[in-house]
Amino acid sequence: MQSMSLVVIGSVAYDAIETPHGKCERTLGGSCTYIALSASYFTKTSIVAVVGDDFAAEDRALLASKSVDLDGLEHVPGKTFFWSGAYSADMNDRTTRCTDLNVFAEFNPKLPASYKKEPYLFLGNIQPDLQRGVQRQMNGVRFVGGDTMNYWISQAHDDLLNTIRGWDFLLINDSEARMLAGEYNLRKAADKILDLGPSTLVIKRGEYGAMLVRRDTLFMVPGYLLADVFDPTGAGDCFAGGFVGYLAERGFDLRNGSFDVRELHRAVIYGSVMGSFCCEQFGVERFRTLTREQIDERFGEFRRFTSF
Repeated sequence: MQSMSLVVIGSVAYDAIETPHGKCERTLGGSCTYIALSASYFTKTSIVAVVGDDFAAEDRALLASKSVDLDGLEHVPGKTFFWSGAYSADMNDRTTRCTDLNVFAEFNPKLPASYKKEPYLFLGNIQPDLQRGVQRQMNGVRFVGGDTMNYWISQAHDDLLNTIRGWDFLLINDSEARMLAGEYNLRKAADKILDLGPSTLVIKRGEYGAMLVRRDTLFMVPGYLLADVFDPTGAGDCFAGGFVGYLAERGFDLRNGSFDVRELHRAVIYGSVMGSFCCEQFGVERFRTLTREQIDERFGEFRRFTSF
């Protein structure tokens, strides 16, 4: 199969993170950053985001070193989106200390002409109307989806439903799935969400793994057991990057009716692999040394761990 290019929309930010393993006062972050870095190991990736004039040259260089296309990274006067948070001792709870939207508050995604013809699109966690506006700018996209969060589910519910109706897939965590469907049981919640439009739903469950639900398949995978989880920030976005990046690498086409559903299963495994690597160091640091060989080796470990 021929690898296809992926366009990613979302935030590029700076984070201040505290975990039981220590502190990091300022590190590159944001959903678009994590998704793009993760996906770049599988396919050509282009980003659409906005940063301020405080965005460091070395952070731009990191993205460029992974062959991430930065033509859609807009630079405007002001400060880059900043987030600060701390994790509990068991890493299952996170407290947000500060969220400064800064230049991200006025973000209005505009795609470079060269991006509009790309076949794969991932819409990161931004306002549903902006997600829908980006999708309208694409010409002939063949596989589109994204994620959302509890704020948009509660505060922009109708707008969100109108947006995801045109998606092929939706990736959300278990609490968001329950909230969106109004059902605590995940199987019942998944069935209701599939009625909303997307034919493929991936529910991320943190350390407990993930599940993929379609009318024709149900696939569940455990989380990868790390000896030390240094920082889970961005793990869900890295899952998303691995999932859609692998499918783009394979030239996956959900709409032609003759796809192999096992490719979706493998994509979930690669998503879990990328999420696990993200947790091994603070912020995006693991991506400075991570190789595709290490990724494929861990994919093989997943295969062995779950074979019976």
